[in-house]
Amino acid sequence: MGRVLLVSRLAVRDLRRRRTEAVLLLLAIMAATTTLTLALVLRDAAGDPYQSTREATNGPDVVAGVQSAGLDRLEKLASKPDVTDHSGPYPVTAAKLRTSGKTSDVQAVGRDAAPASVDQPKVIQGGWVGDGGVVVEAAFADAVDVHVGDTVGLGGRSFKVVGVAVTAAMPPYPGSSCIVASGCVNGAVTDDGDAPAGLLHNPGLVWLTKADVRSLTSDPASLAYVANLKLADPAQAQAFVDGNQGDRGRPLPMRSWRDIQGEATELARDSQILLLLGAWLLALLAVASLSVLVGGRMADQTRRVGLLKAVGGTPSLVAAVLLAEYALVAIVAAAAGLTIGSLTAPLLAGSSAGLVGSAGTPSLTASTAGLVLGVALVVAVVATAVPAVRAARTSTVKALADAPRPPRRMGWLIALSARLPVPLLLALRVTGRRPRRAVLAVVSIAITVSGIYVLLILNAFLAAQPGKGGYDEAQVGTLRHVLLVWSIILLCLAAINAVVITWATVLDNRHSSALTRALGATPGEVTTALAAAQVLPALVGAVLGVFPGGLALFGAINAITGGDGSRATSPSLWQVLVLVAATMITVAALTAVPVRLGGRRSVADDLRAEPA
Repeated sequence: MGRVLLVSRLAVRDLRRRRTEAVLLLLAIMAATTTLTLALVLRDAAGDPYQSTREATNGPDVVAGVQSAGLDRLEKLASKPDVTDHSGPYPVTAAKLRTSGKTSDVQAVGRDAAPASVDQPKVIQGGWVGDGGVVVEAAFADAVDVHVGDTVGLGGRSFKVVGVAVTAAMPPYPGSSCIVASGCVNGAVTDDGDAPAGLLHNPGLVWLTKADVRSLTSDPASLAYVANLKLADPAQAQAFVDGNQGDRGRPLPMRSWRDIQGEATELARDSQILLLLGAWLLALLAVASLSVLVGGRMADQTRRVGLLKAVGGTPSLVAAVLLAEYALVAIVAAAAGLTIGSLTAPLLAGSSAGLVGSAGTPSLTASTAGLVLGVALVVAVVATAVPAVRAARTSTVKALADAPRPPRRMGWLIALSARLPVPLLLALRVTGRRPRRAVLAVVSIAITVSGIYVLLILNAFLAAQPGKGGYDEAQVGTLRHVLLVWSIILLCLAAINAVVITWATVLDNRHSSALTRALGATPGEVTTALAAAQVLPALVGAVLGVFPGGLALFGAINAITGGDGSRATSPSLWQVLVLVAATMITVAALTAVPVRLGGRRSVADDLRAEPA
């Protein structure tokens, strides 16, 4: 117990002495844990409205549809021992709904005025069906801007909108279950914007009386019928569907409630995938940031390590103290990330207008909290383990002496830089002195640029969706919010990385920069050299971030989601060039401040200071 207390006190005291660095560490890990928490809780948060809708409407466990010739098959299905209750069969026909300036395909379902025991749509505005009245599914009404009291055209007749309702028997618009005999097509269509002849394109859902539905068609044989089934065990809905498909030549179209829920929450699933990928990118950025910060702090703590050993501290104690500092920061960052992520998730899981309720604040499960905490600790340990063990193995005499570490001299680099202008010569040698730091800078920029490259592709894809039917405008807006959150956190953490790497480079080269100035280099040349030492890795990282980084990341998204990459438009050449140039300019601007701050000290003061 005494050893744990000692390690904790030493770690806390050291964090208090270096509060700015501790805050940077906290922000780096918190960005990753917040995004990971968003991804883990988003799906559960978005699933609540569908469950609420299912309860409010006494939603079916299985929905089955047939053409008029197979009506007897629905009756046999309803008499199965597993079926405890049912409603229907209800007639369904295809129609065109005409509003002011817009025509949309719909599936019109005939219902009784009396409430049904299974799947009674919940009216959220107005009332239920009556002669000459139509009730419109809520998400579809929102998309076509129809309200209670409006007059719409259906099959050459005028109907008054008497209500707006929601159901759990069909996914909210633009999703649908195709019941009509003519068939349906959902999502993107051909370039001319027209669906294949005879098929309904992204049909909406409306309810009429049975008599009104039959009046919309002159051929009773063209009607389809739908029945809603309640099972003794809802968990066996998919097994019931699989076991009652009918003959090979006459399949019986059915959907389980799990299948409908999956389509209803597809938006949340897509958001979750984007956030998970963003979380792993941010975790990699956090590792890079921590590695630089830890490396710089270890250099400052060399003498402190020697003092701990001199008073009896074992190598394991020294390593434990160094690791405990970052483990404490990781735990605090994980707690903050869990809190922020769980409170922010409902804002990104905006439910469809076709569901009851909204995504509330989800309760964090032990598995979610454990995973987020584990990722935070892994990030901290991965970044600090090697420097901590190396410092613990340093001999006591060498640590107390804290002698400057001689720079690495690479013959090829010296030969390459000898004929360059002074700023570039110094920049190459600064980069060559700490090659691992330069690699971390390249990796950090490559991760950031690959994320931005994918964001450009996804943004162009979403821009075309409202017109192609993949997502409606509200869903596109939700996904854009997810991308905005991802991009803001990514750019902020990348900016922190650039500043941290530059500041570590300035401190590391303080003595050599002063010596260079004493030998005749101007302050401007030294400042330009330190800035160029960050811009050169940024150029390499930006190029690698586009190819292969961006293409590989986009390929991973397609592989996970099962998407079709051919439907996406890659950024044009000028966009790629602007992205690379903007990256270099941004890095130069971010590094200007720490470089100028480091150059304010006089040459004499820097030369008198002990080099690191």
